Amino acid sequence: MRQIVVTGAGTGIGYAIAEHFAAAGEAVTITGRRTDVLHRAAETLGARALPFDATDPAAVEAATEHLPDRIDVLVNNAGGNTDLDGPEPAGLADLARAWEANLRANLLSAVLVTTAATPRLSDGARVITIGSIAGSQGGGSYGAAKAAVDAWNAGLATELGPRGITANVIAPGLIGDTEFFRGKLSDERRAQLVAATRNKRAGTPADAAALAAFLASDQAGHLTGQVIHLNGGAHLGR
Repeated sequence: MRQIVVTGAGTGIGYAIAEHFAAAGEAVTITGRRTDVLHRAAETLGARALPFDATDPAAVEAATEHLPDRIDVLVNNAGGNTDLDGPEPAGLADLARAWEANLRANLLSAVLVTTAATPRLSDGARVITIGSIAGSQGGGSYGAAKAAVDAWNAGLATELGPRGITANVIAPGLIGDTEFFRGKLSDERRAQLVAATRNKRAGTPADAAALAAFLASDQAGHLTGQVIHLNGGAHLGR
């Protein structure tokens, strides 16, 4: 039985990934900032809940001792577009805070958790980080943060590769049934995003879970340092 850790797994993509591994009989630990949401998810999944803020170095350090002694799969899902949580920046100071928030939520969270977990990663482990189509197509501070995740992952693959550990990024496009857009995605914009795909549908959390399961498998042992686009062809990786 493998030990799986999924951050930001109370809802959405993270929950779907944790659900897939739990259903396969793996031992799953889920993390997140919202304690009540996380505990409800863990109870439903039959997983272990470990609440902490992945952007806070002290919180990550304190939580590390409660992680499994051996981690076979680490999924960095914590993040999201923090620009959707507040009003447009009014001035440079607000703009700086907005950019820093997205960098903390999306890049720093993955860096902190992965660094803390690295001594516990088993040889041949898998590190999977959730990026975004915005990292390739733009998208302000959120897109820049996800592009930074892609660059960081390339270095991580080099660092961990000698131990047989792979590191890859799943970069989703539009995924339905998540809290990502905070209810701010208009029907018109959603239709535009769907129209940009080749298969004319939004992705689902289950699509992301299936890809994560493959990247975590023995069959993906020679696939590392990659950004794998999951967007129905809305962006073509080349």
